[in-house]
Amino acid sequence: MTQPLRYADAGVDIDKANALVEEIKKIAKKTHRPGAMGEIGGFGGLFSLNMANYEQPVLVSSTDGVGTKLKIAFLANKHDTVGIDLVAMCVNDIAVQGARPLFFLDYLATGHLDSAVATQVISGIGEGCQQAKCVLIGGETAEMPGMYQPGEYDLAGFAVGIVDNNKIVDGSEIRGGHRLIGIASNGLHSNGFSLVRKICFEIRQLDVGSYVPELAAPLGEELLRPTRIYSELMLNLAKDLPIHGLAHITGGGIAENIIRIIPKACGLVIDTAAWKVPPVFQWLQQAGGVSDTEMRRTFNMGIGMVAVVPEEAAQEILERLRAMNEEAYLIGEVVATKGDAPRVHFI
Repeated sequence: MTQPLRYADAGVDIDKANALVEEIKKIAKKTHRPGAMGEIGGFGGLFSLNMANYEQPVLVSSTDGVGTKLKIAFLANKHDTVGIDLVAMCVNDIAVQGARPLFFLDYLATGHLDSAVATQVISGIGEGCQQAKCVLIGGETAEMPGMYQPGEYDLAGFAVGIVDNNKIVDGSEIRGGHRLIGIASNGLHSNGFSLVRKICFEIRQLDVGSYVPELAAPLGEELLRPTRIYSELMLNLAKDLPIHGLAHITGGGIAENIIRIIPKACGLVIDTAAWKVPPVFQWLQQAGGVSDTEMRRTFNMGIGMVAVVPEEAAQEILERLRAMNEEAYLIGEVVATKGDAPRVHFI
């Protein structure tokens, strides 16, 4: 007799998925923080809000992915850092509004569940949550045969944080004369990888194991450096220093991300000589023949976070950052604009 058809025969292994959940529970326990309730595996994640320290609490949420940087992880067969990228892209976006990350959920989708790979990915998510001091409260692992190329997966993340209404950083106090303080990135972070891949693998015809002398490292090692998580740093600065605006430098580069928080009557002057651009950007520009303008609107160019601060506080904030072993630079200022003049000027 013909054996009864099973879900596994169609490519979905429920037993393997259940075993993965047990591994995820171990990772999630390491991210525990006050407010977390229950454990991974329920229909929804539970978190108890303690309102004692908030007069008018506001929840702030963000969702994002890792993008085509995942293609580098597939090529290198290295999956333990992209989870950090996933957390960073979400928590940095709520930190710029003054919010403290509370909890995080992930979504991992693949055509065929490879438990070893999935465990590496989620271990990275756990590491990111520990850096951001938020709890991994839940998520979803979806096995969908036929949806993805063999050996590939996609990631999405979801973060929720909290901030008191009177402490929201919204840029409303920014005026002409405010200074821009840039805080160093850890390389490419998670943006511009479609262009990176074209330069590295099509134009230069390298592979992830190729040693690049200008980078003093194998190509894959440089490209997979995880995105920095700035949330704790920003919260610590904002406790007693006047931070009037924050911008997470992602797609669109320095100018397009800062201008999002600047009043419409103001513009930016950015001094490109104020910081040393890391070698990876210089190498990519030369290897691909990319213009300065295109580099600046695609990559962070070595600046991962920008604080907009009053002129009189700029030096103190710089000194505080440097005392915390941060690479920080005075990279420009906010200026008044007139008529149809360009709002961003690089010098």
